[in-house]
Amino acid sequence: MPQPNKKRGRRGGGRKRKLEEGGDEDPELAQSSTKRRKSTVDDQATDDHAPVQNGDGDLDQAYPQAERAFFGVLDDDEQEYFKHADDMLEANDFGDAEERTLFLANVYREADGKELKIAQSQSCSRLMERLIQLSSAAQLKTLFDKFTGNFIHLVSHRFASHCCEALFLRCAPIVTEELLAGNKKDQRNRDAPTNGDAPVSMEALFLRTLDELEGNVGYLLTDRYASHVLRVLLMVLSGEPIDTASTKHLLQSKRKESNAVQGANLPEAQTLDKTRSVPKSFGEALEHVIAGSIAGLDTEQVRALATHPNGNPTLQLLLKLELTHYGKQRAKDERSIIRTLLPDDPLTSDSGSGGFINGLVYDPIGSHLMEQIIQHAPAKMFKSLYAEFFRHRLTSHARNEVAGYVVCRILERLGHDDLLDAHERLIPELTRLLQRGQTVVVRTLIERCTVRGIDTQAIAVQVFNTWNDKENFEVKKLLKWGEGLDVDPNQDGAPNGGTSNATGGALARSSEPMKAHFNLLAQAMLLVPGSLSGLVLDSLIMLDPDTLINMSKDNVVSRTLQGALTSRNASIITVRKLIQRFYGHVAEMALDRSASYVVDCMWEGTHGLAFIRERIAEELAEMEGQLRESSYGRAVWKNWKMDLYKRKRPDWIRQSKIKASNDGFQSFSELDQHKGSQGQGKPKTPIELARERHAKNKEAERRRVRNNASGPGVGHSDGPPAAATASS
Repeated sequence: MPQPNKKRGRRGGGRKRKLEEGGDEDPELAQSSTKRRKSTVDDQATDDHAPVQNGDGDLDQAYPQAERAFFGVLDDDEQEYFKHADDMLEANDFGDAEERTLFLANVYREADGKELKIAQSQSCSRLMERLIQLSSAAQLKTLFDKFTGNFIHLVSHRFASHCCEALFLRCAPIVTEELLAGNKKDQRNRDAPTNGDAPVSMEALFLRTLDELEGNVGYLLTDRYASHVLRVLLMVLSGEPIDTASTKHLLQSKRKESNAVQGANLPEAQTLDKTRSVPKSFGEALEHVIAGSIAGLDTEQVRALATHPNGNPTLQLLLKLELTHYGKQRAKDERSIIRTLLPDDPLTSDSGSGGFINGLVYDPIGSHLMEQIIQHAPAKMFKSLYAEFFRHRLTSHARNEVAGYVVCRILERLGHDDLLDAHERLIPELTRLLQRGQTVVVRTLIERCTVRGIDTQAIAVQVFNTWNDKENFEVKKLLKWGEGLDVDPNQDGAPNGGTSNATGGALARSSEPMKAHFNLLAQAMLLVPGSLSGLVLDSLIMLDPDTLINMSKDNVVSRTLQGALTSRNASIITVRKLIQRFYGHVAEMALDRSASYVVDCMWEGTHGLAFIRERIAEELAEMEGQLRESSYGRAVWKNWKMDLYKRKRPDWIRQSKIKASNDGFQSFSELDQHKGSQGQGKPKTPIELARERHAKNKEAERRRVRNNASGPGVGHSDGPPAAATASS
């Protein structure tokens, strides 16, 4: 029988009254109750610091936890108003930009004095992020000033940290705009008090924030929330591109929610995907932050950061900025980060640095730092690391899923001779790597050999031997199409011949990521002239039409088909045979989400094949009604310029010639005629051919004039006039 809900007895009530009235109580109970109340009031998630594999106690002593501040909570009416405003901004249901500007001004008026509460609110902090994205420069400066003095508490808060991150990102382009505008007056007044009469520059606001955080950078390195904000602040100070694939993994986690605002049309100058100009004071401040991040730490404590889940990404960024912004000579400085990590000179396997490097390569967290060291270390240090730790163990590292990414960074930096030696060492292992689903090392080796001009014939042989059936290459097995994952579950390659439990076996991974990796390998092969691209192309044209059509409708495999249609290594005959497999199903493919991109690539694939392009256009024209009813079909209809094809077919032919590099509609006889000239260089455009004909006819007319100067009827000479020839 379920028990009825009952209140606690007098003992529990007495304890509650004592807590409320501040009376005496058992010290242990009071202490534990106070800790629980503190975690609840601060509205923080548990385990601010994730467990550290090595040196956890040293980091706790080096970086004591700062006091948390609480700015209060919003009442019910305020929460309801701001939640409604958040819904309005998310829906972007405004008549025009002016209406939205007035709405933002009203929200800022209601939020005056409550900015800190909103930033720490679980339900309203998203509103603050959206406001920041849509605010003007003046509104951002006002909000920045409201946050000043409390950044140390905001950046370490679960919800307010996202607001600080959005504020720094949004204000970074404004610093560049003020610098380019030559706002020297605001820069000289960065130490002046903030008021309505003396506006402060955005540069001054950032420098004040750094002054506020000074002395706490070490704590911010390992904090669960503040470490993300610190990385963004470092990128803003450095002027490095922020919104790029190479930096996003350092700034945010994979689970970060997207809080973008629809219709937030930022000016072109405010993009963050390119290098920005920053004041000189930012460079000085960045150097001060880098020096202060490890000030007072010994080698063991800095190495503990290398395996810390929050400290590792920040340490990566600090190391990268130190070596790229202040020169490779910085590695010789005793106080530099890389010298603190690897103090031994020379670096040998028997030294303490040798044991640290060997352990870092196989660590799921620390290996990322090892990648940064390999990428940005001075050339002398890299050569020493490669010769001492990696050259003779390259194959064992490549077999491990974690260390394999370190091998990729090594291959990217090797010169021709060293890469050739690594190529010879890795060739016997390629079949084993492919059978176990480890494609990243193989793909990187193919790309680097192509760049360095090393023959890839041996790689093609290993790929062929991995998936061959009676002297035919099974491209479906390469693309993981229509079958289970045939990978080896034995994941050896870990230290001491053990199994890499940290990364798990290949069978533990889902099929979609595995299929994506193998298709990326096939796309890399298509970019290499010779046997590698021939393996994929020759096998694709051997497949039956139904299989190819189903492949085109797969969101992963369709990208490989797109690469095959647009590959420069594919001959006209190969592309013609591949496109002919889709005859009668092109309109059906245009209605599919993934296959429609394959139809778009057929436009570029029919370069030099006039009759095939027109046949596809005719097939699309027959299904005009269904194509116009589908969003994907309308995109294909637009990309193929089918409206022009239906109304003015000669103009469609002329424009399609230009789109296909001006020779897309040559017949086979013309292709054979100009085959030699195309092999020698770039084919001439129609206007260049017309100019040559005009010059030849003009010269012929001059000769006729000279020969018949004494005779009548000069204007009636044989041959067409030059003007008529040029116009034709």
